Amino acid sequence: MSSAHHPRFRAFTPRDLEGLLRRVSLTDDQRLALRAVSSVLPFRTNAYVVDELIDWSAVPEDPVFRLTFPQSGMLPAPDVRRMADLLTGDAPRAEIQRAAHEIRMRLNPHPSGQLDANVPVHEGQRLTGLQHKYPETVLVFPRQGQTCHAYCTYCFRWPQFVGEADLRIATDDIAATDAYLRAHPEVASVLVTGGDPLVMSTAVLRRYVEPLLAIDTVRSIRIGTKSLAFWPYRFTTDRDADDLLRLFEEVVASGRHLALMAHFTHPQELRPPVVREAMRRVRDTGAVIRCQGPLVAGINDSADAWAELWEETTTLGAVPYYQFVERDTGPQGYFGVPLARGHAVFRDAYARVSGLARTVRGPVMSAMPGKVCVDGVAEVAGERVFVLHLIQARDPGLVDRPFFAAYDEGATWWTDLKPAFGASRFLPGLEPG
Repeated sequence: MSSAHHPRFRAFTPRDLEGLLRRVSLTDDQRLALRAVSSVLPFRTNAYVVDELIDWSAVPEDPVFRLTFPQSGMLPAPDVRRMADLLTGDAPRAEIQRAAHEIRMRLNPHPSGQLDANVPVHEGQRLTGLQHKYPETVLVFPRQGQTCHAYCTYCFRWPQFVGEADLRIATDDIAATDAYLRAHPEVASVLVTGGDPLVMSTAVLRRYVEPLLAIDTVRSIRIGTKSLAFWPYRFTTDRDADDLLRLFEEVVASGRHLALMAHFTHPQELRPPVVREAMRRVRDTGAVIRCQGPLVAGINDSADAWAELWEETTTLGAVPYYQFVERDTGPQGYFGVPLARGHAVFRDAYARVSGLARTVRGPVMSAMPGKVCVDGVAEVAGERVFVLHLIQARDPGLVDRPFFAAYDEGATWWTDLKPAFGASRFLPGLEPG
């Protein structure tokens, strides 16, 4: 694409945080608290997010600021004080890292069986850079793609970004991935994910994608990415943007469905004209853009935000896909929204949009048994209950079977729910917790 304006990507990391925070009126103690959080949980943003998406006159309430900059409430107050004391006391780096590690391990770094139940085995070898939770879908985590153009504060994959090798899911063994997929013809869909695979150059991405085109049983390829929101120039003026779009065209020409699983969290991310141009260029390749994101307290926990997001993405030719529930890891206690309130937000937003936008499903918990959808709150046999079903499940026999959980106004996650009517389980084969 020819253009007189070729923005260059510039990342900001924790060492830049103090300077960035001087744009707003925070006290020294407030800035120190945010630095303390960033020493435990990851922080990374870029000049596009800082200059084009954040309304600095609205900080600290601005949703994209809260989406990308640490907040003191993301960690328990004693942990914030502990890290702040280490930072102000010029503690040795090793001591800071030990304290950070201890705190991280209390934050449930890998929920829902990611490091045990989801890791496939091939010929006696654990393939630690793959996840195979549902029979027809495999997730691939390319080693070179385990970072992002900017990190979301709510991210459930925060362990990928904190520099602890034991917490990271990644592979560069393309041959082992190929062999596993050929040995499992039930796998029809491959999701290349991260981090963000589109931080990789097109040449590196091609090394992971091209072999999939030689496996007849793989019928769809998905790429999970936040780049449309946080670095749309990846599709317009980056030096290999055209190469990337040609790769997309090759996947589509092979007869496969190519889906860009785009993470949009707030309609503010859609407003710059470059985002619309990037989405148009992706759609012109024949790829489909499907949009998903979680309901996050203080960022998008309103029907207004979701209705605008779904209508706008639909207008731009994308497909609203999932509204997720904030997962039980990291700063869930700060960003999580109770399921009852979450469903009320979803229902109110859903009622405002056209039928074209009602492809979206939610609120959805990606929990141990599968993707649990909260369908509503009802009174059944004199008891107030949550009505739920599994959109996806480890056991396919459980998919789309309605079940009930006792109503709990404070429940925020699957493990908070108990079967209704005094039952010991939700369904045969579906136990609580």
